[in-house]
Amino acid sequence: MEFLIYKELYDDLKLRYSQINEYLDLSDLVKKIDFLKDKTLKENFWEDKHSASKILKQISRYEFDLNFYNNISSKYEDLCLCYELAQMNQSVDQESEDIINEFLKLINKLEIKETLNKKDDYRNAIIQIHPGAGGIESQDWASMLYRMYTKWISNNKFDSKLIEYQPGDETGIKDVVIEIKGEYSYGFLKSEMGVHRLVRISPFDSNSRRHTSFASVFVYPIIDNDIEININDSDIRIDTYRASGAGGQHVNKTDSAVRITHIETGVAVQCQNQRSQLKNKNTALKLLKSKLYQLKLDEMSDDVNKKNDTKKDISWGSQIRSYIFHPYNLIKDHRTKYETSNVNSVMDGDIDNFMKHYLLKNIGE
Repeated sequence: MEFLIYKELYDDLKLRYSQINEYLDLSDLVKKIDFLKDKTLKENFWEDKHSASKILKQISRYEFDLNFYNNISSKYEDLCLCYELAQMNQSVDQESEDIINEFLKLINKLEIKETLNKKDDYRNAIIQIHPGAGGIESQDWASMLYRMYTKWISNNKFDSKLIEYQPGDETGIKDVVIEIKGEYSYGFLKSEMGVHRLVRISPFDSNSRRHTSFASVFVYPIIDNDIEININDSDIRIDTYRASGAGGQHVNKTDSAVRITHIETGVAVQCQNQRSQLKNKNTALKLLKSKLYQLKLDEMSDDVNKKNDTKKDISWGSQIRSYIFHPYNLIKDHRTKYETSNVNSVMDGDIDNFMKHYLLKNIGE
């Protein structure tokens, strides 16, 4: 990297960091942590387990924020030192280039994080990917999105667990549900909910024609004991069936798969990944509660009709983002107009800029 380009990037990052740093009060965050930790030392702390659990989760969230801010502050000091050396030498070594690129990613993440102030943004998330009409084409596209989000999860060092996986007829997937554990994972991923459209030369077409495929992405917050979603036995219908696909002989020989339908709303979930029917049932109930909670949030939202239309119509004109691989390379978000031609990077999980532009556009909504 040439020094003038390095200097221009450094000046931009310095300005962005100083603007955010003006209203970050870390001393207040430390006081909140100390105040809550003092509560945990009281003799009667565990008498109310629900309250104790809530306090411990608040401490964990505040400590995560504090460590995140302190890490950025430390990296900023490293960046300033590298800039001084580069300015003296009028050249940029590899270490200085690596540090400024790393700080660029951190400042982007900081700007995104500062938009995550809704009450559920800090929660863990469930993401579901479902292909649209089109058979093998859309099922393959769904598997590509699954890979993209798996890469994003890995890049952010989040933990994940596969709840449901239904392989496609020949390739790809018919449905996949992933549980993601990581601070603010729901806040980040909520920007991905909607229909994703792919345009490419089909690898399954012997005439090499261009095809358009669709897949929908649903994102739900994982609710804890701090939110009550009561589900009575009379509210649901539970069906068991024999699991299909990979999973071993035991999975395929017993009725271990579980489908639960909420009768009033028609919301249905299923799980077949575990060998135990009980484990599948508990996982399905967890997923159902998250879906019902999201449904409740949508009902209280002014744009519920827009959201429902987006989810139901997995077809032309309803997409939130287009991924064009032919006749040119372009990925464009139709809500924010943000676009990039670096399709390989995006498909490898580099979707933070799409999230950032969406979240900034929707501040205050």
